[in-house]
Amino acid sequence: MLIFQERLKEQRELCGYTQRHVARLLGISHASYFRYEIGTSEPTQENLVKIADIFGVSVDYLLGRDDI
Repeated sequence: MLIFQERLKEQRELCGYTQRHVARLLGISHASYFRYEIGTSEPTQENLVKIADIFGVSVDYLLGRDDI
């Protein structure tokens, strides 16, 4: 799921957020969020929706199903 990792990091950096900040917004540990960005773990469906909401993008965009 390389595209998810890339878009997750890209969106976080565009918003000027740290990994720790996004983890706090999601209610998860920094380590858990870090694993999302390096691709060793995937978010739950609930957290995937939260991530999309935090960054103001669609789940389809994060998953590479849409380019906007």
